[in-house]
Amino acid sequence: MKPQNTLVHALRRTLLRTFSSSLCGALALFGAAVLAPASVLAQAWPAKPVKVVVNFPPGGAADQIARAISLPLQEALGQPVVVENRGGANGNVGGEVVAKSAADGYTLLMSSGGMVSVNPHIYAKMAFDPTKDLTPVASAARVLVFLVSRPEVPGANIKDFMAHVKANPGRLSYGSAGNGSSPHLAGEMFKSQAQLFAVHVPYRGAAPALQDLLAGQIDYYFDPGIGLNQVRAGKLRLLAVGSPKRSPLFPEVPTLDEAGLKGFDADTVFGFYAPTGTPAAVVERLNREINRILGTQALKDRIAALGGEALPLTPAQFGAKALEDSKRFGAIIKERNITGD
Repeated sequence: MKPQNTLVHALRRTLLRTFSSSLCGALALFGAAVLAPASVLAQAWPAKPVKVVVNFPPGGAADQIARAISLPLQEALGQPVVVENRGGANGNVGGEVVAKSAADGYTLLMSSGGMVSVNPHIYAKMAFDPTKDLTPVASAARVLVFLVSRPEVPGANIKDFMAHVKANPGRLSYGSAGNGSSPHLAGEMFKSQAQLFAVHVPYRGAAPALQDLLAGQIDYYFDPGIGLNQVRAGKLRLLAVGSPKRSPLFPEVPTLDEAGLKGFDADTVFGFYAPTGTPAAVVERLNREINRILGTQALKDRIAALGGEALPLTPAQFGAKALEDSKRFGAIIKERNITGD
Protein backbone atom coordinates (compact mmCIF):
# COMPACT_ATOMS: atom_id res chain seq x y z
CA MET A 1 0.00 0.00 0.00
CA LYS A 2 1.27 3.40 -0.89
CA PRO A 3 2.36 5.63 2.02
CA GLN A 4 -0.25 8.26 1.26
CA ASN A 5 -3.04 5.63 1.36
CA THR A 6 -1.82 4.36 4.72
CA LEU A 7 -1.95 7.89 6.08
CA VAL A 8 -5.51 8.41 4.78
CA HIS A 9 -6.74 5.15 6.36
CA ALA A 10 -5.16 6.10 9.67
CA LEU A 11 -6.85 9.49 9.68
CA ARG A 12 -10.20 7.90 8.88
CA ARG A 13 -9.88 5.43 11.77
CA THR A 14 -8.98 8.26 14.17
CA LEU A 15 -11.95 10.38 13.08
CA LEU A 16 -14.34 7.43 13.40
CA ARG A 17 -13.13 6.64 16.91
CA THR A 18 -13.46 10.31 17.96
CA PHE A 19 -16.98 10.59 16.51
CA SER A 20 -18.07 7.32 18.06
CA SER A 21 -16.78 8.38 21.46
CA SER A 22 -18.52 11.78 21.26
CA LEU A 23 -21.78 10.19 20.13
CA CYS A 24 -21.72 7.69 22.98
CA GLY A 25 -21.04 10.48 25.44
CA ALA A 26 -23.92 12.56 24.15
CA LEU A 27 -26.29 9.58 24.27
CA ALA A 28 -25.19 8.80 27.81
CA LEU A 29 -25.89 12.35 28.92
CA PHE A 30 -29.29 12.30 27.21
CA GLY A 31 -30.15 8.98 28.82
CA ALA A 32 -29.11 10.24 32.23
CA ALA A 33 -31.34 13.29 31.84
CA VAL A 34 -34.30 11.17 30.77
CA LEU A 35 -33.80 8.64 33.53
CA ALA A 36 -32.90 11.14 36.25
CA PRO A 37 -35.01 10.67 39.39
CA ALA A 38 -37.67 13.25 40.24
CA SER A 39 -35.66 14.46 43.21
CA VAL A 40 -32.76 15.44 40.91
CA LEU A 41 -35.03 17.24 38.45
CA ALA A 42 -36.67 19.14 41.29
CA GLN A 43 -33.33 20.56 42.42
CA ALA A 44 -33.40 23.12 39.60
CA TRP A 45 -36.72 24.44 40.93
CA PRO A 46 -37.35 27.12 42.05
CA ALA A 47 -35.08 29.51 40.19
CA LYS A 48 -37.33 32.56 40.70
CA PRO A 49 -40.12 33.80 43.04
CA VAL A 50 -43.19 31.63 43.57
CA LYS A 51 -46.62 33.30 43.57
CA VAL A 52 -49.48 32.08 45.76
CA VAL A 53 -52.88 33.32 44.60
CA VAL A 54 -55.46 33.49 47.41
CA ASN A 55 -58.91 33.40 45.85
CA PHE A 56 -60.55 35.42 48.64
CA PRO A 57 -59.98 38.99 49.91
CA PRO A 58 -57.37 39.91 52.53
CA GLY A 59 -58.18 39.12 56.15
CA GLY A 60 -60.12 35.89 55.64
CA ALA A 61 -59.08 32.42 56.76
CA ALA A 62 -57.54 31.46 53.39
CA ASP A 63 -55.50 34.67 53.35
CA GLN A 64 -54.27 34.29 56.92
CA ILE A 65 -53.29 30.65 56.43
CA ALA A 66 -51.49 31.42 53.16
CA ARG A 67 -49.47 34.22 54.74
CA ALA A 68 -48.63 32.12 57.80
CA ILE A 69 -47.17 29.39 55.58
CA SER A 70 -45.54 31.60 52.93
CA LEU A 71 -42.68 32.90 55.11
CA PRO A 72 -41.32 29.53 56.29
CA LEU A 73 -41.96 28.15 52.79
CA GLN A 74 -39.79 30.80 51.15
CA GLU A 75 -37.06 30.05 53.66
CA ALA A 76 -37.26 26.37 52.70
CA LEU A 77 -37.28 27.07 48.95
CA GLY A 78 -34.67 29.81 48.96
CA GLN A 79 -36.89 32.07 46.82
CA PRO A 80 -39.52 34.71 47.68
CA VAL A 81 -43.08 33.40 48.04
CA VAL A 82 -45.44 36.24 47.16
CA VAL A 83 -49.11 36.19 48.19
CA GLU A 84 -51.63 37.84 45.84
CA ASN A 85 -55.36 38.16 46.59
CA ARG A 86 -57.74 37.59 43.68
CA GLY A 87 -61.19 37.28 45.23
CA GLY A 88 -64.58 36.96 43.54
CA ALA A 89 -67.25 34.44 42.51
CA ASN A 90 -66.72 32.28 45.60
CA GLY A 91 -63.10 31.64 44.66
CA ASN A 92 -63.62 31.13 40.92
CA VAL A 93 -61.75 34.29 39.90
CA GLY A 94 -58.50 33.29 41.59
CA GLY A 95 -59.02 29.66 40.69
CA GLU A 96 -59.25 30.50 36.99
CA VAL A 97 -56.08 32.62 37.18
CA VAL A 98 -54.11 29.65 38.49
CA ALA A 99 -55.80 27.03 36.31
CA LYS A 100 -54.77 28.98 33.20
CA SER A 101 -51.23 29.72 34.40
CA ALA A 102 -48.12 27.93 33.19
CA ALA A 103 -47.75 24.52 34.85
CA ASP A 104 -44.18 25.21 35.94
CA GLY A 105 -44.51 25.36 39.72
CA TYR A 106 -44.28 29.14 39.95
CA THR A 107 -48.01 29.83 40.41
CA LEU A 108 -49.98 28.16 43.20
CA LEU A 109 -53.47 28.58 44.60
CA MET A 110 -54.53 28.71 48.24
CA SER A 111 -58.25 28.03 48.41
CA SER A 112 -61.01 26.90 50.66
CA GLY A 113 -62.29 23.45 49.78
CA GLY A 114 -65.45 25.04 48.44
CA MET A 115 -63.99 25.94 45.06
CA VAL A 116 -63.53 22.23 44.25
CA SER A 117 -66.29 20.60 46.32
CA VAL A 118 -69.02 23.25 46.08
CA ASN A 119 -68.67 25.54 43.05
CA PRO A 120 -69.29 22.86 40.40
CA HIS A 121 -72.66 22.27 42.09
CA ILE A 122 -73.77 25.90 42.18
CA TYR A 123 -72.47 27.37 38.92
CA ALA A 124 -74.07 26.25 35.68
CA LYS A 125 -70.90 27.26 33.84
CA MET A 126 -67.35 27.73 35.02
CA ALA A 127 -64.42 29.00 32.96
CA PHE A 128 -62.37 26.04 34.18
CA ASP A 129 -62.88 22.60 35.71
CA PRO A 130 -61.25 22.54 39.16
CA THR A 131 -61.03 18.74 39.18
CA LYS A 132 -59.32 18.61 35.78
CA ASP A 133 -57.42 21.90 35.48
CA LEU A 134 -55.97 21.97 39.00
CA THR A 135 -54.00 19.35 40.86
CA PRO A 136 -53.97 19.00 44.68
CA VAL A 137 -50.59 19.89 46.18
CA ALA A 138 -51.01 20.00 49.96
CA SER A 139 -53.83 20.50 52.42
CA ALA A 140 -53.21 23.14 55.06
CA ALA A 141 -55.97 23.14 57.64
CA ARG A 142 -59.34 21.84 58.65
CA VAL A 143 -61.32 25.05 59.17
CA LEU A 144 -64.25 25.04 61.58
CA VAL A 145 -67.13 27.50 61.56
CA PHE A 146 -68.46 29.13 64.72
CA LEU A 147 -72.00 30.41 65.08
CA VAL A 148 -71.66 33.94 66.47
CA SER A 149 -74.19 36.71 67.00
CA ARG A 150 -74.33 40.29 68.14
CA PRO A 151 -74.70 40.41 71.94
CA GLU A 152 -77.85 42.50 71.51
CA VAL A 153 -79.69 39.70 69.73
CA PRO A 154 -81.91 37.77 72.17
CA GLY A 155 -80.73 34.26 73.03
CA ALA A 156 -77.80 33.85 75.40
CA ASN A 157 -77.43 30.17 74.53
CA ILE A 158 -77.93 28.18 71.34
CA LYS A 159 -81.35 26.77 72.21
CA ASP A 160 -82.77 30.16 73.20
CA PHE A 161 -81.22 31.72 70.10
CA MET A 162 -82.82 29.13 67.82
CA ALA A 163 -86.15 29.68 69.53
CA HIS A 164 -85.85 33.45 68.96
CA VAL A 165 -85.01 33.11 65.26
CA LYS A 166 -87.81 30.59 64.77
CA ALA A 167 -90.30 32.93 66.46
CA ASN A 168 -89.27 35.79 64.16
CA PRO A 169 -89.10 34.35 60.62
CA GLY A 170 -87.40 36.68 58.14
CA ARG A 171 -86.67 39.37 60.74
CA LEU A 172 -83.07 38.36 61.35
CA SER A 173 -80.26 38.29 58.81
CA TYR A 174 -77.01 36.42 58.59
CA GLY A 175 -73.92 37.05 56.49
CA SER A 176 -71.53 34.81 54.63
CA ALA A 177 -68.37 34.93 52.53
CA GLY A 178 -70.54 34.57 49.42
CA ASN A 179 -73.05 32.22 47.82
CA GLY A 180 -71.82 28.67 48.24
CA SER A 181 -69.09 29.53 50.73
CA SER A 182 -68.75 27.28 53.77
CA PRO A 183 -70.34 29.92 56.06
CA HIS A 184 -73.28 30.15 53.64
CA LEU A 185 -73.72 26.38 53.47
CA ALA A 186 -73.49 26.21 57.26
CA GLY A 187 -76.24 28.85 57.44
CA GLU A 188 -78.44 26.84 55.08
CA MET A 189 -77.82 23.62 57.01
CA PHE A 190 -78.75 25.51 60.17
CA LYS A 191 -82.02 26.79 58.69
CA SER A 192 -82.88 23.38 57.25
CA GLN A 193 -82.22 21.30 60.34
CA ALA A 194 -83.55 23.84 62.86
CA GLN A 195 -86.57 24.57 60.63
CA LEU A 196 -86.25 28.34 60.81
CA PHE A 197 -85.84 31.20 58.35
CA ALA A 198 -83.45 34.16 58.25
CA VAL A 199 -82.34 36.40 55.39
CA HIS A 200 -78.99 35.55 53.80
CA VAL A 201 -76.66 38.48 53.01
CA PRO A 202 -73.68 37.40 50.87
CA TYR A 203 -70.38 39.30 50.96
CA ARG A 204 -67.18 39.06 48.91
CA GLY A 205 -65.37 37.38 51.80
CA ALA A 206 -65.60 36.49 55.47
CA ALA A 207 -63.80 39.63 56.62
CA PRO A 208 -66.39 42.07 55.14
CA ALA A 209 -69.18 39.97 56.65
CA LEU A 210 -67.51 40.16 60.06
CA GLN A 211 -67.17 43.94 59.76
CA ASP A 212 -70.89 44.34 59.07
CA LEU A 213 -71.78 42.01 61.93
CA LEU A 214 -69.73 44.15 64.32
CA ALA A 215 -71.37 47.27 62.85
CA GLY A 216 -74.85 45.85 63.50
CA GLN A 217 -75.81 45.50 59.83
CA ILE A 218 -76.50 41.77 60.20
CA ASP A 219 -77.47 39.68 63.22
CA TYR A 220 -75.32 36.55 63.08
CA TYR A 221 -73.03 34.50 60.88
CA PHE A 222 -70.92 31.36 60.78
CA ASP A 223 -67.40 32.60 61.37
CA PRO A 224 -64.39 30.66 59.93
CA GLY A 225 -62.30 31.67 62.94
CA ILE A 226 -61.32 35.22 62.08
CA GLY A 227 -63.78 36.73 64.60
CA LEU A 228 -62.69 34.75 67.65
CA ASN A 229 -60.72 37.67 69.08
CA GLN A 230 -63.95 39.68 68.96
CA VAL A 231 -65.62 36.87 70.90
CA ARG A 232 -62.90 37.02 73.55
CA ALA A 233 -63.30 40.80 73.73
CA GLY A 234 -67.03 40.45 74.37
CA LYS A 235 -68.01 42.13 71.10
CA LEU A 236 -69.61 38.96 69.75
CA ARG A 237 -71.43 36.07 71.41
CA LEU A 238 -70.29 32.54 70.56
CA LEU A 239 -73.29 30.22 70.53
CA ALA A 240 -72.17 26.93 69.00
CA VAL A 241 -69.60 25.15 66.86
CA GLY A 242 -70.62 23.87 63.43
CA SER A 243 -68.26 20.91 63.66
CA PRO A 244 -68.72 17.26 64.73
CA LYS A 245 -66.56 17.94 67.81
CA ARG A 246 -66.05 20.82 70.22
CA SER A 247 -63.24 23.28 69.71
CA PRO A 248 -60.27 23.02 72.13
CA LEU A 249 -60.28 26.82 72.25
CA PHE A 250 -63.81 26.90 73.68
CA PRO A 251 -64.42 23.50 75.27
CA GLU A 252 -67.49 24.78 77.09
CA VAL A 253 -69.28 25.74 73.84
CA PRO A 254 -71.51 22.94 72.45
CA THR A 255 -71.63 21.72 68.89
CA LEU A 256 -74.82 22.10 66.89
CA ASP A 257 -75.05 18.33 66.93
CA GLU A 258 -75.26 18.49 70.71
CA ALA A 259 -77.88 21.21 70.40
CA GLY A 260 -80.14 18.79 68.55
CA LEU A 261 -79.06 19.24 64.91
CA LYS A 262 -77.81 15.69 64.48
CA GLY A 263 -74.85 15.11 62.18
CA PHE A 264 -74.24 18.83 61.64
CA ASP A 265 -70.83 19.19 59.94
CA ALA A 266 -69.79 22.33 58.06
CA ASP A 267 -66.01 21.82 58.32
CA THR A 268 -63.95 22.44 55.19
CA VAL A 269 -60.33 21.76 54.26
CA PHE A 270 -58.20 24.62 52.95
CA GLY A 271 -55.11 23.90 50.90
CA PHE A 272 -52.78 24.49 47.97
CA TYR A 273 -53.34 23.61 44.32
CA ALA A 274 -51.25 23.95 41.15
CA PRO A 275 -52.11 23.95 37.43
CA THR A 276 -52.55 20.44 36.10
CA GLY A 277 -49.35 19.32 34.42
CA THR A 278 -47.06 20.79 37.07
CA PRO A 279 -44.05 18.44 37.33
CA ALA A 280 -44.63 15.66 39.84
CA ALA A 281 -41.24 16.34 41.40
CA VAL A 282 -42.28 19.93 42.17
CA VAL A 283 -45.62 18.83 43.64
CA GLU A 284 -43.85 16.25 45.78
CA ARG A 285 -41.37 18.78 47.11
CA LEU A 286 -44.04 21.37 47.87
CA ASN A 287 -46.12 18.75 49.67
CA ARG A 288 -43.11 17.66 51.70
CA GLU A 289 -42.12 21.22 52.65
CA ILE A 290 -45.65 22.35 53.52
CA ASN A 291 -46.34 19.23 55.60
CA ARG A 292 -43.08 19.82 57.47
CA ILE A 293 -44.11 23.44 58.15
CA LEU A 294 -47.55 22.31 59.35
CA GLY A 295 -45.80 20.07 61.85
CA THR A 296 -44.07 22.99 63.56
CA GLN A 297 -45.55 24.32 66.75
CA ALA A 298 -45.64 27.87 65.37
CA LEU A 299 -47.98 26.89 62.52
CA LYS A 300 -50.10 24.63 64.70
CA ASP A 301 -50.59 27.55 67.10
CA ARG A 302 -51.34 30.01 64.29
CA ILE A 303 -54.01 27.80 62.76
CA ALA A 304 -55.40 26.92 66.20
CA ALA A 305 -55.84 30.65 66.83
CA LEU A 306 -58.30 30.62 63.93
CA GLY A 307 -60.14 27.76 65.59
CA GLY A 308 -58.87 25.24 63.04
CA GLU A 309 -56.32 22.47 63.04
CA ALA A 310 -53.28 21.82 60.87
CA LEU A 311 -53.99 18.94 58.50
CA PRO A 312 -50.99 17.52 56.62
CA LEU A 313 -52.07 15.09 53.88
CA THR A 314 -50.57 13.60 50.74
CA PRO A 315 -51.82 15.06 47.44
CA ALA A 316 -53.90 11.90 46.89
CA GLN A 317 -55.47 12.11 50.35
CA PHE A 318 -56.21 15.80 49.82
CA GLY A 319 -57.92 15.09 46.49
CA ALA A 320 -59.97 12.27 48.01
CA LYS A 321 -61.13 14.54 50.84
CA ALA A 322 -62.36 17.13 48.31
CA LEU A 323 -64.44 14.47 46.53
CA GLU A 324 -65.88 13.29 49.84
CA ASP A 325 -66.86 16.86 50.77
CA SER A 326 -68.37 17.36 47.32
CA LYS A 327 -70.90 14.62 48.00
CA ARG A 328 -71.72 15.98 51.47
CA PHE A 329 -72.18 19.59 50.38
CA GLY A 330 -73.88 18.61 47.13
CA ALA A 331 -76.79 17.19 49.12
CA ILE A 332 -77.55 20.46 50.97
CA ILE A 333 -77.03 22.49 47.79
CA LYS A 334 -79.62 20.39 45.96
CA GLU A 335 -82.04 20.45 48.90
CA ARG A 336 -81.85 24.24 49.33
CA ASN A 337 -81.59 25.00 45.59
CA ILE A 338 -78.44 27.09 46.12
CA THR A 339 -76.90 28.78 43.09
CA GLY A 340 -73.85 30.96 42.61
CA ASP A 341 -75.84 33.82 41.09
